[in-house]
Amino acid sequence: MTDSPSFSYRNPLTERRRQTRTPFRAARRDRERVQLLGQTMDFVRPEEVLHHVETWVEARRKVIIANHNLNSLALLKRVPQLQKFYERADLIEVDSTPLIKFAKLLGLHGRAFHRCTYLDWRDHFWSLANRKGWRVMYVGGARPVVERAQGRLAAEYPNADIRARDGYFVATPGSRDNDVVVAEVKAFDPHILFVGMGMPRQELWIMDNLDSLPNCAIFSVGAAFDYEAGEQEAAPRWMGRMGIEWLFRLVHDPKRLARRYLIEPWSLSGLILKDIWTAIRAKRSGRSA
Repeated sequence: MTDSPSFSYRNPLTERRRQTRTPFRAARRDRERVQLLGQTMDFVRPEEVLHHVETWVEARRKVIIANHNLNSLALLKRVPQLQKFYERADLIEVDSTPLIKFAKLLGLHGRAFHRCTYLDWRDHFWSLANRKGWRVMYVGGARPVVERAQGRLAAEYPNADIRARDGYFVATPGSRDNDVVVAEVKAFDPHILFVGMGMPRQELWIMDNLDSLPNCAIFSVGAAFDYEAGEQEAAPRWMGRMGIEWLFRLVHDPKRLARRYLIEPWSLSGLILKDIWTAIRAKRSGRSA
């Protein structure tokens, strides 16, 4: 059912990075949560995301960890039902270096944080899940791919209990397919539930079934297990820090991503101008005070 890996696919510098992580604070800092382009976002580092998640898991709370990028902001204009998902989210990562740079330009935060998403905290997360013996479930993707990812992760992190199932099912609430998937999640009772069915399907599925899901930390993670299976190649982390990871992905998959990266951002022009005007007025008010 799963492939038995004959190699380690982690970066050889991973262990050294784990030993040199920057200390993080135990509580939210001032101005950590901001309003940007009409949406709430949290400026947190990868280590801080997992600090919060560990606390929530120990308390067996049902929480949602979401993320915002230019794609999600554009989708909100076309799929307004998404707004309820972000309003319910307990933590909203900023999965976009351009958004972080824009926020700093507006003066919303005094420090430039690395963007924060699954690829930024994956090694730390699986190390933590392995130490804690967490049950981790992934729903999404194609069956051969997620089974391969499950096998590789299980071999590298044997103390974590990992379950995966594909995302090819009728997700309509009340459908037989959907009821079966929800029942599988409830029976496994995960500490962590990764939902990787792409935006906006994964977010809408989480909200449609939230009341029926067990108490756990629920992440919307897109094609996370495609990376773990080696199905997709992750961009070098330095490209993420520079804000040009989109270019790497566009070159590798232009047909699927051209609209997302070259056309969709223009739909946000009105929100961008509104934030700039608000920042200018705030600065003028501060000078005249």
